[in-house]
Amino acid sequence: MKLKWEESGLKAPLARAKGLGSAKEGSEHWFMQRVTAISNLILMAWLIWSVIHHVVGASHADFTAWLAAPVNAILMILAVISVFYHAALGTQVITEDYVHHEGLKMIKLIGIKLFFFGAAVACIFSIMKVAFGG
Repeated sequence: MKLKWEESGLKAPLARAKGLGSAKEGSEHWFMQRVTAISNLILMAWLIWSVIHHVVGASHADFTAWLAAPVNAILMILAVISVFYHAALGTQVITEDYVHHEGLKMIKLIGIKLFFFGAAVACIFSIMKVAFGG
């Protein structure tokens, strides 16, 4: 199987590189990875501190009361969004770098987005259910 940039040995180097360059989204992707990394650091520091000081050894009722507090529920939802978005961005980069079959790459990228979106929605639903007393 030949890779996309190896399809013809008669092409000039520039012609072989066409279609392999910037899609004009690389800088935004790079920037969002850094933004979500920083937000993950902040939100995970809050989560670890909260778990150590409020949740460890707490009963189920104490935990649900802690999560039902608006600040805690909002920060937990923000953490879920940030972590899953960061994970989707990272796995997208890995897929784009290491999967060379265009059809498989497209299917995998769609699957990645659907998986992480669905997982984030499930987590947010669970947080809201606890926060609203369901």
